[in-house]
Amino acid sequence: MLQNIKPLLEDMTFIDLFAGLGGFRLALQSYGAKCVYSNEWDRFAQEVYNDNFGDVPQGDITQVDENSIPDHDILCAGFPCQAFSISGKQRGFEDSRGTLFFDVARIVKCKKPKVVFMENVKNFASHDNGRTLAVVKSTMEELGYSFHAKILNAVDYGIPQKRERIYMVCFRNDLNITGFSFPEPFELTKHVEDFLLTDEDLVRDLYVDRKDMVITGEDSFYSDKPIRLGIVNKGGQGERIYSVKGIAITLSANGGGVFARTGGYWINGRPRRLHPRECARLMGFPDTYKITDNRNQAYKQFGNSVAIDVLQYIIGEIAVALGK
Repeated sequence: MLQNIKPLLEDMTFIDLFAGLGGFRLALQSYGAKCVYSNEWDRFAQEVYNDNFGDVPQGDITQVDENSIPDHDILCAGFPCQAFSISGKQRGFEDSRGTLFFDVARIVKCKKPKVVFMENVKNFASHDNGRTLAVVKSTMEELGYSFHAKILNAVDYGIPQKRERIYMVCFRNDLNITGFSFPEPFELTKHVEDFLLTDEDLVRDLYVDRKDMVITGEDSFYSDKPIRLGIVNKGGQGERIYSVKGIAITLSANGGGVFARTGGYWINGRPRRLHPRECARLMGFPDTYKITDNRNQAYKQFGNSVAIDVLQYIIGEIAVALGK
């Protein structure tokens, strides 16, 4: 959940690229920073973003003139993972052409923000035998930035979900930032059961009754890992049942199975999928955040989103480094 945080960045501005539901925006605004531009091509995400922020993100970043984007202090981007056609040459900025990261790079080149803050899937770190990350690093260094990257898991920062992502933080070299480090993990104190809706009317249709359900695990202890209790069908993806005394499996934008995108959880003596609001909570979104009525879109959107608490802890370290 969004925490009460000191407004350490209240004089700073940021832009929100590949904005999705605005997770970066919520995290930065909690520190007092002001959003001056947003970009998101998906029309369903645009609608939800506008409902919550009163701001319709501009679409198709590849068609946006970087000179038209307002000046800003921080650039945020959760850009998609794409292969770079580099054949091991690692020419930095030139090698990133043809990918959506190149659009981030050309904006950075033009606007020279103080900080660039990016997020991607865990596999980005090893994608194409590490060459993809190497191009991002060399590109940012070529543009005059330091480069810091680390894989962090949401479960280590207060959110009971296994969600590993790579976070990349870059500081403009003339700022002489030397004291940045990623936040230290801490012990989990809440589990899936603490994030569930209490109104059964809202989740009644999410329960699943199957004759081929098999329960083999125990639901009698707490854990900072997913606790698998049983399966339906053959137990493939989307066919597994977990305890709410553990953590959630990674919320997914895609995937099939009777418990698709959320996994199944043993609640009130029966298994069910999670409700979109529960998914929102497991991503750190406050209950005041407005969710689309289209469930399929809601599951997709939260599956693609960022863990807000993790962003907040990283931004806290960014603010400390800038303060030093």
